Amino acid sequence: MIPVDLRSDTVTRPDERMRSAMATAEVGDDVLDVDPTMRRLEERAADLLGMPAALWVPTGCMGNTIALMAHVGRGDSFLALRDAHVINNELGTPAWLAGGMPQALPELTPEAVRATTLNTGPYYSMRTSLLCLENTYNAGGGTVLPTAEHARLVGVAKELRLTVHLDGARVWNAAVALGVSPAELTAGVDTVQSCLSKGLGAPMGSVVAGTEEFVAEARRIRKMLGGGVRQGGVVAAAGLVALERIEDLAADHDTARALADGLVELGWRVRTPETNIVLAEAPGMTVPAALERLTALNVLAGPMAGLVRFVTHRDVGKAEIDEVLTRIRGTEWGEAGSSSTTARS
Repeated sequence: MIPVDLRSDTVTRPDERMRSAMATAEVGDDVLDVDPTMRRLEERAADLLGMPAALWVPTGCMGNTIALMAHVGRGDSFLALRDAHVINNELGTPAWLAGGMPQALPELTPEAVRATTLNTGPYYSMRTSLLCLENTYNAGGGTVLPTAEHARLVGVAKELRLTVHLDGARVWNAAVALGVSPAELTAGVDTVQSCLSKGLGAPMGSVVAGTEEFVAEARRIRKMLGGGVRQGGVVAAAGLVALERIEDLAADHDTARALADGLVELGWRVRTPETNIVLAEAPGMTVPAALERLTALNVLAGPMAGLVRFVTHRDVGKAEIDEVLTRIRGTEWGEAGSSSTTARS
């Protein structure tokens, strides 16, 4: 059986158009003179995100780390939702490199932000300097932070004199799901990080955006972290093609819903997907056992928040999703589903 890879939307491969753009890209030394294709990508990304300037970085983790290093002083605390990517999936770099102490919010509400901000007390008390948002929320199954809730959170952060960073690794998905521009989902934030290498299909790269002053400092920090690039136009050209494909993400959301519907019919308990991430509980089986069974079917998935995570992407269409469901249907899961009353959650 041909493997169907649903571990992440990072497994996408550049198509011929993207490869051609990479092969013919105009390049220069980005460290010395600024690569011309890299400059075009950064200007285009900044425009889409509604920010004055942007900087290409090799990875989203580096983009988030740069922002936190710029915003958080040593010994400061920063707020992020419990299980946020910057807390659980970036190897402790916010504390290790930025020197900030994470404060996990049990829920992302203005009330929780207000209650957790630590800016009162004597001089030796912890102080809070940053609120880190995430849209879409990975551990929540690609859930979307709507514009009204975003505005309320930014408003209370400003009231409390907190800087706001948006981990917008999949902000493009959020924009498509809500039918708004990406810039509407960055309104009021000081900085944002957005990935080009997930659903948009570039082989590598993210952008971190903010003011001209922030980006100048971010360029210095990127170099400190070993992220200076030379002929970066080769990968920037892929990013430019990727940014033309934002609307294509709607197809990934459709395939995610089709997968979720099919799994429900087969007896799985499934969280209704808002974008391209499906979190599901296999009937009568632990997550490790379910992943082992799926691997035996040549269906590749991963664990997330105590559930099985499937991520749809541009390299997986309806035919592949139908094949996944057919393979599962041919196991005892299929037999369980025929008599199950398990509903979507």
